[in-house]
Amino acid sequence: MNLEFPKQARADAVNSIKKYFEENMSEPIGDLAAGLLLDFFVEDIGPVIYNRAIADAQARMERYVSDVSGELFAEEFQYWQRMAAKRKKNR
Repeated sequence: MNLEFPKQARADAVNSIKKYFEENMSEPIGDLAAGLLLDFFVEDIGPVIYNRAIADAQARMERYVSDVSGELFAEEFQYWQRMAAKRKKNR
């Protein structure tokens, strides 16, 4: 899997990693190191997150598709019944 970040998203991610290190670690991290850490996470851990997202999306789509006939079913040949009901209502 080759995930490419848009330029601004990558810059934001690097800044987020740097801020995390500033607030939670004893040593700060520079742009290069933060970028390399981001690349590692994307390459090594990214597929786990990606695969989970795909599985979740697939499960959701299967729920919708499995009940398509129930959700979208239309009664057939209802014109005359509707017309009779309208006539009764108008009396």
